[in-house]
Amino acid sequence: MRRPQDTRRRREYTRKKVCRFCSDSSLRIDYKNYRLLRYFITERGKILPRRISGNCAKHQRELTGAIKRARHVALLPFTALPK
Repeated sequence: MRRPQDTRRRREYTRKKVCRFCSDSSLRIDYKNYRLLRYFITERGKILPRRISGNCAKHQRELTGAIKRARHVALLPFTALPK
């Protein structure tokens, strides 16, 4: 049974996310800059997807590689510590 149109929830208008690295050319993706990379991982240590972070495809690929490299060198955790 379908609900009437007025009870359906519609998504409010949200601003289009802009790639942070395309808009600010002074920002560089580097695996040693763990403070910048921490904005793009969750508390559990997972990499945020492109639709959430707002990055373009090119910079999301670079970011993913940098996060993985930083994990390997032990600058970022693979997972969160259990409590």
